[in-house]
Amino acid sequence: MDTVDEGPLQPGQAWLGMLGGGQLGRMFVHAAQALGYRVLVLEPDAASPAGAAADDHIVAGYEDRAALAALASRCAAVSTEFENVPASSLQFLAGQPRLHVAPAAGSVSVCQHRAREKALFVRSGVPCATHAPIETESDLAQPGLEAMLPGLLKTSSMGYDGKGQITVESLAALGPAWRRLGAVPCLLEQRLPLARELSVVVARGHDGRCVHLPVQQNLHRDGILAVTQVPAPDVPPAAADAAVDHALRLADALGHVGVLCVEFFLLADGRLVANEMAPRPHNSGHHSIDSCDLSQFDLQVRAMARLPLAAPRLHSAAVMLNLLGDLWLDAAGAPRRPDWAAVLALQGAHLHLYGKAEARRGRKMGHLTLTASGPASALAAAREAAARLGLAPP
Repeated sequence: MDTVDEGPLQPGQAWLGMLGGGQLGRMFVHAAQALGYRVLVLEPDAASPAGAAADDHIVAGYEDRAALAALASRCAAVSTEFENVPASSLQFLAGQPRLHVAPAAGSVSVCQHRAREKALFVRSGVPCATHAPIETESDLAQPGLEAMLPGLLKTSSMGYDGKGQITVESLAALGPAWRRLGAVPCLLEQRLPLARELSVVVARGHDGRCVHLPVQQNLHRDGILAVTQVPAPDVPPAAADAAVDHALRLADALGHVGVLCVEFFLLADGRLVANEMAPRPHNSGHHSIDSCDLSQFDLQVRAMARLPLAAPRLHSAAVMLNLLGDLWLDAAGAPRRPDWAAVLALQGAHLHLYGKAEARRGRKMGHLTLTASGPASALAAAREAAARLGLAPP
């Protein structure tokens, strides 16, 4: 294998590869093209959001070795837009000549498996919920499980946006819940009394330099992110500082190169615990496109291209509203058209639609960011936008 050139990839002079064709890949494409890079997307869906925006699109599965080799032959660096790309595919790409892969397979492998993720939290001294693996029938009888109840039983892999998890109230309900999830490897976590949800997006370069976006306060509905506010209005400064420290420590522990998001819970008693990680840009960081001088996607491009990572600055307070497919459907499920003109009449409204052809309930179709000179004004604008769209108020 040839040694990868560790010099920066000069803007306007290289192809960058992206595994995944969703909205995160689409926003990466826009950021990369702004610097003059050309982007090649590998994604099995011929009508994907990222594929439509990219300079070229290989329509193939993520484990197709011939397609991966074709990607590697044309690109100087490759990244991924979601953690469920097989780590083996990233490992294969890392073995190709003169190709920089960021993040590496090892980093993605940890983030795509809850048990490995929790083990990293513990090793790194980052507090998290009490938990136990449930991988076999015999694990249902291990001591100490009752102390974790009520709890959440979550599949160790392939769970996202509230999917792949069941609330368990008693030991008697644990076995049936595990079997209902397919008797696959799971993790039981103690349910904690939450006061707030927050997240930190960090970027780490190949040289170990780390920068981060402001701490983000999040609100989930039905397991899906609904609202993000920046600056985080109800997070004490000490908790925000601790969240940033924990996120940076985890990025270093992983040896991560690229963007990493760590989600936290602020508990009713003031304690801060880590929930989960994503080895990529995150829904809660979308506001940064409009509220910061460098977005999370700009940082992703810079990290994989080995360009300098400057610290992002928040120039506007922001509230981000997720736009799900429900917005395009009436109560009976018939199609309807959101009143975008009414929303775009609001000062500081930034609409981002992802180019998905079919609206389905719970499907992320876009986001709307309201920016203003101060948090109160941004929140007021977001509430007005939600009212005009028929969304629950933030």
